[in-house]
Amino acid sequence: MITAPMLNLIQESGEAVLVLTDGVEESEFLRSRLTREETLRQLVTLADTLENLPAQAHAAMPEIDWEGWRSARTLLDTPGTQRDEALWFSARSLVPATLSWLRVYRHSHPGLFTYWS
Repeated sequence: MITAPMLNLIQESGEAVLVLTDGVEESEFLRSRLTREETLRQLVTLADTLENLPAQAHAAMPEIDWEGWRSARTLLDTPGTQRDEALWFSARSLVPATLSWLRVYRHSHPGLFTYWS
């Protein structure tokens, strides 16, 4: 099933964002071109993978902020202040919430996370 590798990619990208932004203040983050660009790359991967999950996975995980991720993804393509705000909001709010829900779903819907059925 393709869902399990996609969920693994989401997990890995989210964890990378957490590592990149750990202990970093917003002003410092926005001044750091390298950290900001790598965070953007990871967030785009995460958002695009979430969007491309099968409908079954979307239905099985209603607490994921699907609309928030769609909106953030659009803003990540918008240069300037809106992108910076979306980067920071995604890194500090969407990513931690999504990773928390994935932990819950790993226990309640283990079939989504199983590579071979």
